[in-house]
Parts: sequence; structure tokens; C-alpha cells
Amino acid sequence: MLTRETILTAFARLSEELGRRGQIGELNVVGGTAMVLAFNARAATKDVDAIFEPAADVRAAADIVGQELDLPKDWLNDAVKGFMSPAGDFLPIPSIDLPYLRVQAPTPEYMLAMKVLAGRTSVGNDRGDAADIAFLIRLLRLPNATAVMDIVSRYYDPSRVLPRSLYLVDELVEWIDSE
Repeated sequence: MLTRETILTAFARLSEELGRRGQIGELNVVGGTAMVLAFNARAATKDVDAIFEPAADVRAAADIVGQELDLPKDWLNDAVKGFMSPAGDFLPIPSIDLPYLRVQAPTPEYMLAMKVLAGRTSVGNDRGDAADIAFLIRLLRLPNATAVMDIVSRYYDPSRVLPRSLYLVDELVEWIDSE
């Protein structure tokens, strides 16, 4: 697992490596990394899911950083591309200020929409999408499942949302209300 400290160390080294190459990189982090860095919702994540530019330079620098810090080969990856929305919006993470690397995270609304679209876990699991969705519903003070799905529909065609995600949102809103 990658802790906040490990991720920040890796990003600082990534910035240095990009600077050595004469490049400025951009990372739009999502998933667990955004939950760790931007929302302080959890302590760690398994990898850094991000969209990044310039892709080839960031990948090459990430390989070097990964070897130096003994990180998994795919510690930084862009496998999340399939969950990105053209309407998605990102903001800089204020606590991260690096000279050659700009790090951004989704707005809470966009992060919620991505998590609902993925919907990979169930209530009671203290990790994964369910816990992250519950955190974001509370953060955004959403009163019901309709409000959640209204946000999701700003970013994704409702036909892309699987029934299991709809059930998960209903279950989570009910669970939050009962706390």
C-alpha cells in the first residue's frame, strides 16, 4: 500500500526527474490517490491512478522513481482512462507545490460520479468504492439517492451506470441516514 507520505515522496522525486529532463508534467490523480491526497478520506491506496502529460516523459520518469523507491512497477498508471468523463473537472491540490509537476484531483462531485460508476464494493467493507462513496455523500451533504444520481448524470450518461451501482447508492444513503 502507498501511504500519503510515500506518494508525496514519489511525486517530489518525479518532479525532480521531470525537471532534469527539461519537462513540466501534469498528473490528474483519481481514485484512491485522490481520496488520500485531496480528501484525506483514507490513509493509503494500492497505486496511483492518474491521467498524465506528457505521457512518455512521465512514464519514463515514473519508472526511474519506482526503481529508486522500490515501488511496484505500475505504481503510477493510467488504467482509469475508461472511467474519465469529458465533462470532468479537476482542481490543484493546494498542499502539493512542486516545481516541475502539477498535481490535480477531481472536484468532490466528479470523484463521486466516478466512484458510483465503478461501484466495486458493498456496504460494510471499510475500503473501496462503497466507503469512498459514503465519505463523498457526507462531504457533499447529499440528502438522498436522487441527489447523488443527479450529480452522476452531470458527468456520465445514465445508461452507463450499472444496476449494482444504483443499489449501492440506495443502500449507502439508507445506511448514512441510520447513523
